Amino acid sequence: MKIAIITARGGSQRIPRKGVRDFCGKPMIAWPIEAAKASGLFDRIVVSTDDAEIAQVARDWGADVPFMRPAELASDHAPTDAVVRHAVTELVRIHGGFEHGCCIYPASPLLAARDLRAGLDLMLQHEAASAFPVVRYDFPIEQALRLEGARPHARWPESLAQRSQDLPDHYHDAGMFYWFDTRRFMANPQLMGPDAVAFAISPERCQDINTPDDWARAETKFRVLREREAP
Repeated sequence: MKIAIITARGGSQRIPRKGVRDFCGKPMIAWPIEAAKASGLFDRIVVSTDDAEIAQVARDWGADVPFMRPAELASDHAPTDAVVRHAVTELVRIHGGFEHGCCIYPASPLLAARDLRAGLDLMLQHEAASAFPVVRYDFPIEQALRLEGARPHARWPESLAQRSQDLPDHYHDAGMFYWFDTRRFMANPQLMGPDAVAFAISPERCQDINTPDDWARAETKFRVLREREAP
């Protein structure tokens, strides 16, 4: 059995009510629910939330909300690993054990079903504990600068003279989803642990959404992708 766990707390501070706010014609949380459905991978699509409105919207779009998340796991500082561990514990109590889970972030309107399939295939191929997408930095991090007042300081001065094409690629977590082997996760609750695997996706298909500017960029990317992929 495979279960999608969409983690959607109600207390978003930077963009209030982010999970139920309209994004290109649907509540934000509807998009990852629909991507999970379209993947054809999941026996259940579950939302972990502390918020009654989010729970109802999730149900309206076809997800299950079989439990409510406790307040101590719905703060700004609650780690995703702990939220998922609680969700798995509740799901095992309610439905029994399941082999694989996938934690999906609710503000993931650019998520595609093929990404979910690719992540699962990669995890199974490598017999890994978890799998997630990453995005390549578009500038070499070895040539990063930090500012002290108006004064720039090279983080790694020895790299400034190197050609950018001679420096290795670096990646960051796309912040969209994490497949995991349930048994191994519960034994060591780390979605990005030492036995994880990752695969790269295009930056145009990923957008962190924490500010109004982020939201506008995400909507632009969404519309461009939809037009490009239209038959």
